[in-house]
Amino acid sequence: MTHLDPPGGHGRPAALVRCVSVEPAKFATAHWGRTPLLSRAAELPNPAGFTDLLSPADADELLSRRGLRTPFLRVARDGQLLPAQQYTGGGGVGAEIGDQVLDEKVLQLYADGATLVLQGLHRNWPALIDFTGELSRAVGQPMQVNAYLTPPGSQGFATHYDTHDVFVLQVDGRKHWRIHPPVLPDPLERQPWGGRADEVSATAQGLAALDVVLEPGDTLYLPRGWLHSAQAQESSSLHLTVGIRALTRYALVEELLGLAAEDQRLRATLPFGTDLADPDAVEPELTETVEALRDWLLRADPGRWQPGCGSGSGRRPARSRFVPGPGRRARRAGRGQPGHRPAGPSLAARRCGRAGRAAPVRPHDHPARAVRARGARPARRRRDPGGRPAGPGHRRRPPDPHPPPPPRSRPDPRLTRPPHRPSAVDHEVAGGFGDRTDR
Repeated sequence: MTHLDPPGGHGRPAALVRCVSVEPAKFATAHWGRTPLLSRAAELPNPAGFTDLLSPADADELLSRRGLRTPFLRVARDGQLLPAQQYTGGGGVGAEIGDQVLDEKVLQLYADGATLVLQGLHRNWPALIDFTGELSRAVGQPMQVNAYLTPPGSQGFATHYDTHDVFVLQVDGRKHWRIHPPVLPDPLERQPWGGRADEVSATAQGLAALDVVLEPGDTLYLPRGWLHSAQAQESSSLHLTVGIRALTRYALVEELLGLAAEDQRLRATLPFGTDLADPDAVEPELTETVEALRDWLLRADPGRWQPGCGSGSGRRPARSRFVPGPGRRARRAGRGQPGHRPAGPSLAARRCGRAGRAAPVRPHDHPARAVRARGARPARRRRDPGGRPAGPGHRRRPPDPHPPPPPRSRPDPRLTRPPHRPSAVDHEVAGGFGDRTDR
């Protein structure tokens, strides 16, 4: 069950209460996924606004003293993202990197009117790590945080919509927001605004549903799909955007379709020579496929649905299963994300049929290891002066039929470099979730 209002701890108000001016229960029923909500600073329990999460001085420290690398920083101007080569370079003597953020170039672009986007702050800024984790547990969905630093009078991006809900927290300065109704209600991640740019542009010319100026301490909740644009006023503006990944019914549909592969009728091969471009040839096969899928769905038991671990930063939610009784817990993406639940019991424990039961001891295991596996200490055998175990009738132990593999030689670390493994942040900020949460 989702807890709407967890305690803030250390005398702080709960994270969700800091973001909305209505009771959490009312927010869940009247606004969540439905309509925007504007909350003024005077209506929120934030005496210092949101400077405790990230202040202008903190943003300056991130840019000038923390050695940021892409993709933790994006720069946008006139509605377009600038190439990273314009503000990154080598890390200096002895540093084998070429994408470190150069603060002098960043400041020059900022002076020329570019908006700076600090990405993935839920991973690298302590105050936001804690805040995002608490807020994620409150709403029961994974989140990520970006910060937007915009020069006076500038607008980083054109009118657009996001495919995830957002909380906008105004930290410093003032920003003018214009909100319009959706051209596509509840868009999925695969339905970005670029595919409907003409509709978005035409709608943006009409009367705004909400036309406001956010001041320090104000917040704005926007469900996915609502069009928005924002422009800094007479001074520079700093705000945080908390992106909330949408968990939708369509995600359940995707899971069901994946599980439908268990049905032999749905795995059947199409007739030889079927022309997929011929509607008359495809129609009977399509009809039979729909009937087979309908039959399978009628047999599926929702009571046996076993949810996996919390969805992470990837494109799809964690894999789940329709299984009878206690099922396997999914071990998919999402580790390290706020709201992620620990994985299930180990593979060895599951093979034993019950979590927590010791793994079976193989017959060819060493006796000492076998006894330790059962929780007892093996008795030491006395040895005679010649080094052989004492006792009558001693026989030499036969060779192990399953000897361990020989140790692998370790390469010199000075001559090798580990391969690059994209992190969850790479996926979040490289065109997927977290991209275009811009203001």
